[in-house]
Amino acid sequence: MFERRSIKWPVILGVVMILLVVTLTVGWVILTVIGGLKDPESAPIYWVSLSIGAVLLVCMLAGVIVYLTVTVKAIKLNQRQSNFIDSVTHELKSPIASLKLYLQTLSRRQVTEEQRQDFHRFMMEDVERLDNLINHLLDAARLDREAEPNPAEDCRVDQILNQCAHAVCLRYRQPLETVTVHAEPAMITAPPVDLGILFRNLIDNAVKYSGSPPEVIVRLRPMSAGKLCIRITDNGPGIPKELRRRIFGRFIRVGNELERAKPGTGLGLYLVRTLVKSLRGTIRVEDRRGTTGTEFEVILPGLRIEPPENEPPEQSHVAPTALL
Repeated sequence: MFERRSIKWPVILGVVMILLVVTLTVGWVILTVIGGLKDPESAPIYWVSLSIGAVLLVCMLAGVIVYLTVTVKAIKLNQRQSNFIDSVTHELKSPIASLKLYLQTLSRRQVTEEQRQDFHRFMMEDVERLDNLINHLLDAARLDREAEPNPAEDCRVDQILNQCAHAVCLRYRQPLETVTVHAEPAMITAPPVDLGILFRNLIDNAVKYSGSPPEVIVRLRPMSAGKLCIRITDNGPGIPKELRRRIFGRFIRVGNELERAKPGTGLGLYLVRTLVKSLRGTIRVEDRRGTTGTEFEVILPGLRIEPPENEPPEQSHVAPTALL
């Protein structure tokens, strides 16, 4: 299929066409220069022909290069969209099949009260999985449309990080100590919903691809010049250097979607990169220091604050919907 095919042959054809155009250009220049030197009386005609021909051949060369670039991008986009369709189909089919099985069991058999409660819990988890998928797609569509941004507020980043860590641990049914948060009180003026999406996706990604047992460390520290540094570290296998730029692309997931064990759509890190740029920040990926794992570093404009003495550390100003 077209969306599955390799870009090898279009690249080879493009390179061959570029070499032919370059060869034709060089040959034209050499022949025109020789003709102009041998026939001084007709030299002006040769020089004019040389100028016109060289310009046209350079335009042809530029056109071939642009066409090759567009073709490669189109094939890669088709491949990413195909991966996206595979992943979304899997993400939709799995919870729906699970829900169907539990509902059929409840309608056709007598089950104990304990089993009924377990079935309800499993079905609720499947519904939440579908809800997370739909929210991901809606967030990506909103950012792609460049819609009106959400209103900015003064947000306590340390509290958002704690809430996101708590929500991710509950989602993956991991102990709360799976994600350790070391965060100094700090404030960012930004849409709270966007901050929730940003940090939830990073922590979710860290827990999902961590080792066994998962271990994620989140650190927040203020920097000079009104900047905040947030580092999210996991103990997973790490990300190869050649893939660290690609993982922030839309629909990008490493490997074959049909053989993948981890759920996802390839939109999480795309949302992260887009939101970091909209918040005038930067993000980078590097290896975990001293051991295996990956570390995401996000730098955003913000300030360290002194929390009120009567304010509990776990209290948050973020609306619960920001973490859904």
